Amino acid sequence: MTENERKTITITPAQLAHLGEGAVAYMREMDAQDLRGKFPGIPDMAPGTKLWALFAANGQPIMLTDARDAAIAGAFQNDLKTVSVH
Repeated sequence: MTENERKTITITPAQLAHLGEGAVAYMREMDAQDLRGKFPGIPDMAPGTKLWALFAANGQPIMLTDARDAAIAGAFQNDLKTVSVH
């Protein structure tokens, strides 16, 4: 293969949906109002309350905490590499 040639890899939507599964989790600081859609049944909280959420690579919620370090520890306990989403 020359420098100008590129190898193309095709990933199906199903393969993409499972990318990072069981290995990667993402953390995100979220407002209490935004958590309702991700964490059904969450109790009412004061507007503006900020919490840290940890999600599996496929978007499934894993945990919710008030401290970033606790979210990192939760990922570590589950052998997951964390990434931040902004």
